[in-house]
Amino acid sequence: MNDPKFARTRENIREFNENIKAVKLLKDTIRPAVVKISDSKLHQRLVQQMMTVLKSDLLNSRGDRKVKEGDWTLLSGLELNIRASLTGSLLTEIGVTNSPTDWAISIPGFQPSDFLTVPDGASHFRLFAAGASVDFDLGNRSYLSNPTAALPLTSVTEVINLTVSKATLTETHRIFILGVEFLQMVNGQEYAINNGAHNAAAILLAEKS
Repeated sequence: MNDPKFARTRENIREFNENIKAVKLLKDTIRPAVVKISDSKLHQRLVQQMMTVLKSDLLNSRGDRKVKEGDWTLLSGLELNIRASLTGSLLTEIGVTNSPTDWAISIPGFQPSDFLTVPDGASHFRLFAAGASVDFDLGNRSYLSNPTAALPLTSVTEVINLTVSKATLTETHRIFILGVEFLQMVNGQEYAINNGAHNAAAILLAEKS
């Protein structure tokens, strides 16, 4: 444990443990957004991307670098389902507005069959915008989601506006997610399609205070 020959190993272990702890906190926070997404590699990909964030810490020495001090924006663009990317599933124009108080999505009306990659058996879809914040020092976390109703795939949508207020996302590190979920509606009951294999979501923005 103290042999100078293994100093680098001890540094790697400390940073690995720091990273795993940070990944667990973030993954637990966004669980409501990914619970209907089928991606067995998500944890591994989060570990890899968060390690990139940790290694971008310019304040601390090797072995003591922290996720919270790294370039948090490196999480922006991360797809949460490797089997169905948001960019490949939702093909329409997406307007994004970010202010000190809100994060908002605006999507013009569109024909779902033309602008969505629709899995077999689906009759409806739902979009959701979500925000999550974490405090890596205290372990605190917050989550807020704003979904649409279940929308029929056969009808042109109205303009879709989804807003996530930052008022309750009070922790230091925030991410904002846009996702699409496909459904089969039978006699007013919702059923998942293929266990979420075709549902998609991505982190569109990562910021910290």
